[in-house]
Order: sequence, then C-alpha cells, then structure tokens
Amino acid sequence: MRVVFMGTPDFSVPTLQAMIDHHDVIAVVTQPDKPKGRGKQMVFSPVKEKALEYQIPVYQPVKAREPEFVQILKELNPDVIVVVAFGQILSKEILEIPKYGCINGHASILPMYRGAGPIQWVVINGETETGITTMKMDEGLDTGDMIEITRIPIDAKETGGSLFDKLKDLSGTLMISTLEKLENGTAVFTPQGDGKTCYAPMLNKKMGNIDFTKSAKEIECLIRGLNPWPSAYTKWNGKSLKIWDADVENRNADDEPGTIIDVTKTAIVVQTGDGALALKEIQLAGKKRVKTDAFLLGYKVHVGEKLGE
Repeated sequence: MRVVFMGTPDFSVPTLQAMIDHHDVIAVVTQPDKPKGRGKQMVFSPVKEKALEYQIPVYQPVKAREPEFVQILKELNPDVIVVVAFGQILSKEILEIPKYGCINGHASILPMYRGAGPIQWVVINGETETGITTMKMDEGLDTGDMIEITRIPIDAKETGGSLFDKLKDLSGTLMISTLEKLENGTAVFTPQGDGKTCYAPMLNKKMGNIDFTKSAKEIECLIRGLNPWPSAYTKWNGKSLKIWDADVENRNADDEPGTIIDVTKTAIVVQTGDGALALKEIQLAGKKRVKTDAFLLGYKVHVGEKLGE
C-alpha cells in the first residue's frame, strides 16, 4: 500500500519502521522542529530522523488542516494515512483523502483512555490491563470505529516508561495486521458507542506534587505512572525530593499524613491517608537518583519529620 505516515515522538518510530518494512511509505508528516537546550538548537523529531535515514520526503506543517498542505496530501494520493502520536487533529477533508481512510494506533483499549496521556494514566489509576487499539479516525478525539485490539497485562511494578516501551513495539505489529485486513476486505469496524470512557489528559509537572492525604496505593501508582517524566516529588527540609520507587505497607500510625514514622536500613516509611509508604529510591534536588539505603549513608533522616513542608 502507498502509505503516508504521521507521527512525532519515539513512540511512533517502531510503527513507521514496520510501515517501511512492509509497505511503500511515500511521505512522512511530523511536527515542526523545536529548539532545545540552553543553546536553543533546532532538534528533529524522532520520526523525522527515521524518515531521513530512508530518504523519505518529510513534511512539517504548523497546521495540517491548512489548504496548502491538504492539497499536497491530495497530490500524494495515498492508499492510507497511518497516524501514531502525531499531535494534531486532522480535518474532515484530510480524513476523506485516502482510499482506506486514516488509521490511528492508540495506546489504550478504547473507548477507555482517550486523549494524549493513556500510557501513564492507566498506571496512575491502578489498571491491570491495557493495550493498543487501531481505529479508523473520525472528526472526534479518539472516537473512530475500532478495527483491532491487542491487550497486555500491567505488571505490579510497571512504570510509565516501561509500559511505553512495551506498547510502542506492539503498535507496529498490530498496524501491519490491520492494514492487511483493510487491503483484503476482512477488517471489521466496531463503533465505540456511548459506553464507559474516560479522558487521559496530557501530563504536567504539577501533577507530581504528592498529596500524602491520599492512600499509600494511590500515591504508589502515581509514582510509577509519572516515572520517568514528569516524576513524583515532595519536599524534605525545604528541598525538592523526587520519589522514584516505593512500596505500600499495610500499617498505620496516629501521625498526620506525610510524617516519617520509621527509618529502616533500606527505606524511609511515611504515613499516608491510608497505609504507609516505604520510599525505596529517591533523589534530592541537585543530587543523583539513588536507592534509599545509599541515601541514608549520607543524610540523617528522623522519625517525626514531615515531608511536603
């Protein structure tokens, strides 16, 4: 099939590679280059880097719905447009260009977790299963008819980062299957309907500020979901303290949430709104990320101190 691929971040790259390996990728569309770092040097998106590796033409419209770019797509005349984490809403005019439509690989089991942050939110919300859904895009946000779903369990210690890596590889494999079904006429389109759904908004740094009045389980899920970015954090002795790993302990003290109730050789144990949280891997502002046992060799932490102040 003649494929136009639309995507931007690391997550999109395995699917682009799968399209290159199995189809004729005639063009790649990605977000404009952005300045990065202190020097503000312009940086290519991971998808652009992969496309250039194969000398595939790259287009970077500020807004894909602009008439000039829509005309370019019409002239390319693709059989299908494959979209994975592109970062822009496509207009009805674009959706109607390809013979087989615009097919999106979305990182959740739709209709749950529509939106920009499905990978992290399933961890934050304590889900036990997630996956990839391919769908024929419509004008809504992740509301198109579903074609195929592949499911995987969420491990007890899954992080946003580890789940990201698993799903990005699954996306390419599922997209190959979906395009094959489209081409041979065996694809089944299932409307998402009006059943249970939820929105998975984009992450931001403020989300990481730990509220110790919540349960230990809720906080532990937040820590894993926001690992590696934007990360969960609190304050200790006036300094920012990132929490990278923690275990839920089924015990409660009479102390206020956020109070350190125990310090062992390997953990700092904090009271929460329900249960205790044993901090196992932390990072003080300006310092390296370390296991708590190593941290305690250099810093004195006392029972009764309160985090978050």
